[in-house]
Amino acid sequence: MEPDELMQPSQARAPVPPPPTSRAVAPPATAAAPAKQGLSVRLEQLRAFYGEAEQVKSIDLDFRANEVTAIIGPSGCGKSTMVRCINRMHEEIPGARAEGRVLLDDLDVYDRSVDVVAVRRAIGMVFQKPNPFPTMSIFDNVASGLRLSSRRRGDLRAKVEAALRAAGLWDEVCERLEEPGAGLSGGQQQRLCIARSLAVDPEVILMDEPCSALDPIATLKIEELIAELKTRVTIVIVTHNMQQAARVADRTAFMLGGKLVEVGPTQEIFTTPTDPRTEEYVTGKFG
Repeated sequence: MEPDELMQPSQARAPVPPPPTSRAVAPPATAAAPAKQGLSVRLEQLRAFYGEAEQVKSIDLDFRANEVTAIIGPSGCGKSTMVRCINRMHEEIPGARAEGRVLLDDLDVYDRSVDVVAVRRAIGMVFQKPNPFPTMSIFDNVASGLRLSSRRRGDLRAKVEAALRAAGLWDEVCERLEEPGAGLSGGQQQRLCIARSLAVDPEVILMDEPCSALDPIATLKIEELIAELKTRVTIVIVTHNMQQAARVADRTAFMLGGKLVEVGPTQEIFTTPTDPRTEEYVTGKFG
C-alpha cells in the first residue's frame, strides 16, 4: 500500500512525472521484482488520554521497517494503549484521545486528510484473545476485509489461500474452509486472525500479547510465524513474556508509568541495559 492510498480521494497527491531524458534506458533483462517490504513507523511526542487521565506520556519511538519490536513493561504502563494509537483504535474508546504524531514512513496517520479505514488496512492488529467472526466460516473470516475494500479485485479464493498459507494455517484447514472459524483451536484461531490481517496486504502488524491465552505448542507456531512475516511486514508486539521478547524481537522498548524508559537491540536490553530500572524489570525485581 502506497502512502497516497491512505489519503481521502480529494487529498491524494498528483504523481510527479519523471524528469526528461535524452535517451531511453532499458531495465536490466535479469532484474527481478522487488520483494514486498513493510514501512517504518515513528512516534513523535505521542500522548494518549482516557478522559483527563494521561496514560501515554510524550513518547518518541521508531519502529524500523521489516523488524520485530517488542514492547515490555509492567501491567498498566501504557503498552497496549500506545500500540492502539498507532492504527487509531484508541480513539474508538469513548472519552479517549491521542495527541502528537504517528508517521507511517512520512505520512502522519492523524492528519485530517487521511482515511482512517485505510489506516487500519495498512496497519493491522491482532488482539490478546483470538477474535474470529463467530458466524462466519474460515474462508469468509479471511475474505471479509477483501470484500469491504478495493482489494477484492482478482481471484478471491486465491487471495484467501495465499493469506492462510502466509499464516501457516492452510494445510490444517484447506479441507474445511466452510466450517465456522470459531470451531478452530485457540492457536488456530489466532493464526486465522493473522491471516485476516494479511489478506488486505498490510505494511505493519500490531500484536497485543497474541500468545497470552495459548499453550506452549501454539505459542511456538506463532513465534515461528512472526519470524517469517517480518520479511514482508513490520511487526510490533506487546508481551509480558521476557523469554518471548528475547526470542522474537530485533529491538525491545521498555515502558514504565506511561513513559519510554529505554529502547535498543534486544540482546543489549536484556544483558547490558543503560537504565537501572530496565535491569530491575528484566531480572524480575518488580513487575
